Amino acid sequence: MIKLECTSVMNMENAIRGARNPMNSWSRSDSGYDASGHYVLGPNDLDLARRLRKAGSDHRKYLRQIFVSVDITAPLYWWKEYDTYKVATVANSTSTMHKITSKRFEIDDFSHDHMTPETEAFMQTVVDRLESIRLRYLETKEKKDWYDIIQLLPSSYNQMRTCSFNYETLINIYFARKDHKLAEWHTFCDWILSLPYAQELIVCNDK
Repeated sequence: MIKLECTSVMNMENAIRGARNPMNSWSRSDSGYDASGHYVLGPNDLDLARRLRKAGSDHRKYLRQIFVSVDITAPLYWWKEYDTYKVATVANSTSTMHKITSKRFEIDDFSHDHMTPETEAFMQTVVDRLESIRLRYLETKEKKDWYDIIQLLPSSYNQMRTCSFNYETLINIYFARKDHKLAEWHTFCDWILSLPYAQELIVCNDK
């Protein structure tokens, strides 16, 4: 299970203007905002953006200035793979250390959408055990009970993080993960494709 919410794409106007700096071609810029407040690339700017995208990372520096923020809720086993991407990414997460005992443990706190019924039934016993330990910890405040929770917690536990990227980083993630075995990566790559001008600037599709 993975959920992506509160997506925001920022600074495209400034990035495109900067892409024209090397040739002093600002007078050819033809982009602007539509009635809904969305920044729309004009034919001249889109053509330039596409050509620079195809020319390689040395020429498409403007993509590093198009920023994306999104809230991602995903299981710890997915976050473990996501943490490979440490360059040009930032994340603030909900705290397992501080807040793990603040709410009741329920089965939907964990990703179980691909579990067989038998495994899901067993998972419920783990959730019930975590909840009993949590209640005991709230009474005792014993560190050993807290450790029981932390060390028993399955990697399917869902955590929310607010993440930021740039378009260049999303190019790397998309082509590295689009054929991955985990279904969560397919959902993430579909989200990348939903971003403004993703076909032209990220996947480099001329259609």
